[in-house]
Amino acid sequence: MALLLDGNAVSKAVQERIAGEFEKVKSSGQKPGLAVVLVGDNPASVVYVGRKKKACETLGFFSEEYRLPTETPEGELLGLVQKLNQDAKIHGILVQLPLPGHLNPQKVIETIDPRKDVDGMHPFSLGKLVAGLPGLRSCTPAGVMAMLEHYKISPAGKRAVVIGRSIMVGKPMAQLLIEANATVTVCHSKTKDIGAVIREADLVVAAIGRPRFVTADMVKEGAVVVDVGINRTAEGKLVGDVDFDAIAPKASAITPVPGGVGPMTIALLMKNTYQAFLEQTQNRG
Repeated sequence: MALLLDGNAVSKAVQERIAGEFEKVKSSGQKPGLAVVLVGDNPASVVYVGRKKKACETLGFFSEEYRLPTETPEGELLGLVQKLNQDAKIHGILVQLPLPGHLNPQKVIETIDPRKDVDGMHPFSLGKLVAGLPGLRSCTPAGVMAMLEHYKISPAGKRAVVIGRSIMVGKPMAQLLIEANATVTVCHSKTKDIGAVIREADLVVAAIGRPRFVTADMVKEGAVVVDVGINRTAEGKLVGDVDFDAIAPKASAITPVPGGVGPMTIALLMKNTYQAFLEQTQNRG
């Protein structure tokens, strides 16, 4: 049976490290500040925002939450982001995605001050990632890397396959794996014979948003399988993008859903918020 990559345990370890670092600078009287903006009432987004708020409380960070109605005009949302850009007690701004259909997510992301882009999705942040420069990294892919590091699973020299090419997960995930010296292939809806490509992989990262898309016959014996997907079945059960029960006996290590990558996303958001706080307060000092 595969080693279970426990996101809850690793997330706790990451946050404990952040708490230890924060303890050293608490005497300054300043604290990291995170603003989360939620437009509409997407149930999954509401749950995530609640977890982010709880993580801030646990670490002693300052947090603000803005809940806007679904029909909020784009100009109003952009105005709020610009106001938060100017707010000295806010070091990180996160606009929860997905947004309602009438709002342009790219326009909203580009309005965020890159120094406060704790979701790591501003073109400036992504450019730094591609250039191999230090910066704020996309939370979910960075969370995957932190989990692999915790379990001493090195991507170096491995054949890695990332399934999905979204700007939120797939593209930054591929870039982080390249940075970690993996040989990376990105699969997507136009990939021919996707199963044959996935079977080549020592490390599979599934982020395609389709329940149990990756089946046991697609995964080679001993592969490490990381499931980023969270899907709800018709029966209301939460499942990932991989068929966990069928693949776990073949894999050397695998993430569960829930309790795998999800908690890591929260932990890396806290890490990014703390990093942004240090950079902004030190630069002002």
